[in-house]
Amino acid sequence: MKKALAILCMLAAAVGGAMAQTNDKLALIVVVGAPGEPEYGSNFVHWSDLWVQAGKAGGADITVIGTDATNDTTDLDRLKQALAAAPKESAEELWLVLLGHGTFDGTVAKFNLRGPDFSADDLAGWLKPFRRPLAVIDCSSCSAPFLPKLSAPGRVIITATRSGYEDNYARFGRFISEAIGNPASDLDKDGQTSLLEAYLAASRGVADFYKNEGQLATEHALLDDNGDGLGTPADWFKGIRAVKRARAGAATDGARANQFFLVRSEAELKIPAALRGRRDELELEVERLRDQKATFGEDEYYRRLEPLMVELAKISAQGGQ
Repeated sequence: MKKALAILCMLAAAVGGAMAQTNDKLALIVVVGAPGEPEYGSNFVHWSDLWVQAGKAGGADITVIGTDATNDTTDLDRLKQALAAAPKESAEELWLVLLGHGTFDGTVAKFNLRGPDFSADDLAGWLKPFRRPLAVIDCSSCSAPFLPKLSAPGRVIITATRSGYEDNYARFGRFISEAIGNPASDLDKDGQTSLLEAYLAASRGVADFYKNEGQLATEHALLDDNGDGLGTPADWFKGIRAVKRARAGAATDGARANQFFLVRSEAELKIPAALRGRRDELELEVERLRDQKATFGEDEYYRRLEPLMVELAKISAQGGQ
């Protein structure tokens, strides 16, 4: 055990030293789509402002597309340029937020921009080079087909709908835009609102809206963060843990999304990005082990758990928590 602790200390020191030489920074790209009607357009711009406020509070590099005059450059080209310019490898997250309308013709789902639109396949191709934590929050109608196209390990994908045929104006964008920087959405009371917590708060907001209006809900959001492309609705969660699975043997969603913070707490900010990345990996290993607990004997479970907890404790101590 002493030898293991010595190795862990050297690992933490090496990771901390590497972090001191990097310029990684959280990035936020907000895309405001074609308004369709003036009322919708003003809503999308307002939601965009809420994301920008949260991004500024979190110290992110912020790019907003779709609110300025297009002139000679289309919004499609601006988005492609923004993604091409973004660092492809980083310990820090890239958040891509899509606010607007979508379409689905039974085969191809698209997000509607001023000018040329883009499809789920288009976006999947543009994101393929990225090797950094990535969140895509598609708040548009018909957005569900984007989820399996974009799903991959290390990514959090959220769509406002569970089907491409949910084509009515989606209100999910309003509620997640209000939740992402709101301390009231912090379910586990750790001083910061995670993307998972914002997703759960937004889904509750959508459900309450339709209930209060006496209307049948026409949108049902999904979250995927385990790379299987299946997605999990909010009502499968109890607190911040998913208690249902999309199919027998499938990994649960939620743990990775609960590690994404646009506005981090003071305690979180003390942890260097590379060290935080290692902590996140360990926490996910603990979650996977917990999911498999029933397949182990008690002694075997704790034998496997102990080294993970020891390293987590070391990282916590080095981070000043």
